[in-house]
Amino acid sequence: MKTILSNQTVDIPDGGTVGLRLPTSRGIAVEVRLKGRTVIVKGPRGVLRREFNHINLELSLLGKTHKKLRVDKWWGNRKELATVRTICSHVQNMIKGVTMGFRYKMRSVYAHFPINVVMQESGALVEIRNFLGEKYIRRVRMRQGVSCAVSAAQKDELILEGNDIELVSNSAALIQQATTVKNKDIRKFLDGIYVSEKTTVVEQTDE
Repeated sequence: MKTILSNQTVDIPDGGTVGLRLPTSRGIAVEVRLKGRTVIVKGPRGVLRREFNHINLELSLLGKTHKKLRVDKWWGNRKELATVRTICSHVQNMIKGVTMGFRYKMRSVYAHFPINVVMQESGALVEIRNFLGEKYIRRVRMRQGVSCAVSAAQKDELILEGNDIELVSNSAALIQQATTVKNKDIRKFLDGIYVSEKTTVVEQTDE
């Protein structure tokens, strides 16, 4: 059975406390523009653009002030209706990214050989040395728009920051996969670099 119409809306911050608990939320506004099924979100931290051409649905901005984005799906089956909420979640992550940013913290874990991490090209390239005592240097390039730095407050900690949550998380995954232990029991050999915390660059408020 198909549903005639399924829709959901996303609130767009206009300097007031809408949708997200933003710090100094009275002064933060986000601009959302549509070009067909392409969503462009502009905020204080930058601009994010995402295309949804592969999904057959309608995107529209509501009201004269365009402070709500509506996603409509006509005559959809169960799987197609699930894409409505998916699109809304992607747009909410884009809004959160251009206002607060995303920060992933990673920690180095080792039993004997200390893992040495060196930043190159202003944090765009990560070099991992002495993993399990190996001479081979592992190089991991961050995704575009993602920066990596060594924490000054915590030993053996990396901090990844960016506006796109998918690029930040993917960069963290590349670092973790680069330190995968091969041909050994991973229950015994736990050496590697793992995600320890997921947060935002700008701290959230509970007001």
